[in-house]
Amino acid sequence: MPSYPEHPSAPRGGRDPREAAFDWTDTAARQRARAGLVRTLRPRAAESGLLDLAGNDYLGLTRRPEITEAAAGAARRWGAGATGSRLVTGSTRLHETLERELAAFGGFEAALVFSSGYTANLAALTALSVRDGLIVSDAANHASLVDGCRLARAETAVVPHADPEAVAKTLGAHPGRPALVVSDSVFSVDGDRAPLGALAEVCRAHGAGLVVDDAHGFGVLGEGGRGALHAAGLAGAPDVVATLTLSKSLGSQGGAVLGPARVIEHLVNAARTFIFDTGLAPAAVGGALASLRLIAAEPELAARAREVAARLHALFTGAGLTAARPDAAVVSVRAPGPQQALAWAADCRERGLGVGCFRPPSVPDGISRLRLTARADLTDAQIERAVGIVLETAPEGAVDGVRDRD
Repeated sequence: MPSYPEHPSAPRGGRDPREAAFDWTDTAARQRARAGLVRTLRPRAAESGLLDLAGNDYLGLTRRPEITEAAAGAARRWGAGATGSRLVTGSTRLHETLERELAAFGGFEAALVFSSGYTANLAALTALSVRDGLIVSDAANHASLVDGCRLARAETAVVPHADPEAVAKTLGAHPGRPALVVSDSVFSVDGDRAPLGALAEVCRAHGAGLVVDDAHGFGVLGEGGRGALHAAGLAGAPDVVATLTLSKSLGSQGGAVLGPARVIEHLVNAARTFIFDTGLAPAAVGGALASLRLIAAEPELAARAREVAARLHALFTGAGLTAARPDAAVVSVRAPGPQQALAWAADCRERGLGVGCFRPPSVPDGISRLRLTARADLTDAQIERAVGIVLETAPEGAVDGVRDRD
């Protein structure tokens, strides 16, 4: 355990005690530096020659002229901000329209829009659990789901990744307790898909609700991008709730919860991150609504994103890299270790390619990776260029497969 300096109760050596109030952060900074875990903000310019495969703009909509114009038009009409919480002044007719069309597109009864996907997940887990209840959470779930479990009043049991049998065993050990099973639909590190059909069967056998974060599936999986739950035949089921973000496939900002109308009504009345948070800005709502309508009109976008992911995977593995087979639009390439992963990502950036870098402790399995986004708007030439840069900068031990843990 780190040792932090005691908070001074009186001046020592003439030093103002106010100056020592946050001395403990210096200790924490030194520990991060020793562990190689210092994070740094890197502001980007509005225009860049960097080929971006690090963000989550899966369908390439963030800069589509019709999307940016819709966002600008919403700001001009409704104002720069929502002006208050959704229950006071923060709900506009634009919010209502987006919620109605999100629900219809995804195949659910109703939807509720939040200021972010993070707050949507916190809302779902804290408002849909009870004090004597149980939440069963996949070990690889996103941090927002983990934090939702921590804030919920229910007991949380973490089970091995993508293991319906472990979920069944856990639920069976707690008979009669109100229970939720929570999982990502597509996991953000390796891009693998959760066994949603099997999880639903387990939930129904034990009377549990299923909450699925479809952040990385919505817009990419299912018919025309309607999401992983739609693809699994679970959309609109009375015991299933979906959360998602508007900042990935929809290229905007914000989050949403989709589910039965009575569940959405409950969130309006009980979810603290809805009740006490300022509503999503109209520009983000307008951009997301325009993107949703564009996806509905161009269903080939979802198929193209999956096609690009499969192409990247084939080229990487064909060249001897170890890459997880993508189930959606996330392509993960393993690195020999955390420092090599950092250097690899930095070298790619120097060559004009932006990629993500995942390493411990952010990855629970201890394996460092490069993470690339397969965008629907990537050309074949850009795909070839990206693969070429990754291979040219690959550290020793990366080619021919690295399967050992860091």
